[in-house]
Amino acid sequence: MTRPTGLMDEALAKALDRDDPLRDFRDEFHLPVGADGAPLVYLVGNSLGLMPKAAHGLVDQELDDWARLAVEGHLEARTPWYSYHEQFRDAAARVVGARPGEVVVMNSLTVNLHLMLTSFYRPAAGRVKVLIEEHAFPSDAYAVASHLRARGVDPAEGVLVARARPGEETLRTEDVEALLMKRGREIALVMFAGVNYYTGQCFELGGIAAAARRQGCAVGFDLAHAAGNVPLALHDWEADFAVWCSYKYLNSGPGGIAAAFVHERHGRDPTIPRLAGWWGNDPATRFAMRPEFVPREGADGWQLSNPPVLAMAPLRASLALFDRAGMTALRRKSESLTGHLEALLRAIPDSPLRVLTPADPAARGCQLSVLVPGRGRWLHNQLRAQGIVTDYREPDVVRMAPVPLYNSFHDVWRVAEAIRLTLGRGR
Repeated sequence: MTRPTGLMDEALAKALDRDDPLRDFRDEFHLPVGADGAPLVYLVGNSLGLMPKAAHGLVDQELDDWARLAVEGHLEARTPWYSYHEQFRDAAARVVGARPGEVVVMNSLTVNLHLMLTSFYRPAAGRVKVLIEEHAFPSDAYAVASHLRARGVDPAEGVLVARARPGEETLRTEDVEALLMKRGREIALVMFAGVNYYTGQCFELGGIAAAARRQGCAVGFDLAHAAGNVPLALHDWEADFAVWCSYKYLNSGPGGIAAAFVHERHGRDPTIPRLAGWWGNDPATRFAMRPEFVPREGADGWQLSNPPVLAMAPLRASLALFDRAGMTALRRKSESLTGHLEALLRAIPDSPLRVLTPADPAARGCQLSVLVPGRGRWLHNQLRAQGIVTDYREPDVVRMAPVPLYNSFHDVWRVAEAIRLTLGRGR
C-alpha cells in the first residue's frame, strides 16, 4: 500500500520535534511504559493526564510536614495548609481567563456543579428550563435532572436539548442562538460544556453566553475537557459560573481536585443562595465559631471545607508548567499536532474512518473523535497491542488526544501509521 504524498512522514515528524520550542516539557512528565520497557504512545490526556515529575516531591513535602508538625502544619508547614488553596488563585485564573478571586480550587467537579446549580438555577413562573447540549456528559445531565426534581420540575419538561441538524454530528452556533431567541424566555439556565466529551467540539462560549444573557438566562459552563486545552475568557464572556476537574488536561492525578469560577459581580453579593460551609465564611470570624454565616467575598465564599492538601499538591506542579509554557504557545502546538493527525487519518486510502470532530481548528481542542463503524473497539484494542493508548466510547468511537505538553509529532505519526497498517491488514 503506497502512502499519499505531501503529508508528514517520519523524517518530518522528527524534524518538527527537534524544532518544537515546547519539546523539553515532555521530560517533565512520567511517560507510561509497555512490557518491553519502551514508552507508550499516550493519547488519553482527555481522560487522565500524565503525572508531572515534580508532583512526587510536592506530595512528599506535605507528608513530611504532617509527620514533623502534625496540627501545627496548618500555620507552620512550608506551604501552610490553612491558606493552601489561596496559592492557586492567580495560576488557576490564568488558565480559564478569570480574575484572581473569581476561581476557587475545591471538591470534585460534580460537587461543584451541584453547589453552582443551587445558587444559579432559579426557576420562576414560565422560566424553568435548563438548556444543555446533545451528548452532554452524563454527570452533568444527572446533576441537572436532580435539581429540577428538587425544585418540583419534571426533567422531561424542564430539560431542553440543543441538537445537531439531521445528518450532522456537531452543533452550529447559529442554531443555538436561534433556539435561545425562540425559547429563551422559558430558560432559566444555559448549561453547556466547553468541549463536548463525545464529539470533541469546542463551543463558541462567548457567543452562547451573550445570546443567553440577552434572553435573561443564567449561564454556566462545564470546562472538564476545555480547561488547559483551549483558550478561555470566562470573565470577559460574563459567564455566571463554571466548573471543571483538573485530572485531565491539568494533570492533577486520578480523581484530582476540581475548581469553580464565579463571576466577580456575584462574588460581591452575599445574598445569593448557596449551600454554606465554614471555609466559605469570612476568615475574620471563621474561628469565632458563630452560628451566623458571613460569606467570604469572591468564589471562596462557596467553599465548604478546609483544603485537601494532599490532593492539591500535584496541581501545583502542573500549573507551574502551564505558566512556563503559556497557553498561547500550547494552543499553537495543539492546533499543529491535531491538524497533522487529522490530515494523516483522512488520507488513509479506502478508509472506513469518519472524524466526528469539527475540521475547523477554532471549533476543537486537541481531541479527535473517530467513528469506526462496527470496529471501534477492535481498532482500539489493536492499537493498544502496539503500544498506543487511545480511549473508546460507545458506539464505535475511538478518541485520541495529542496533548501539547507531552505528546510529540512522532507520536502522531506513529498513531496514524499504525492505524493505516492495521486497517490494511483488517480488510
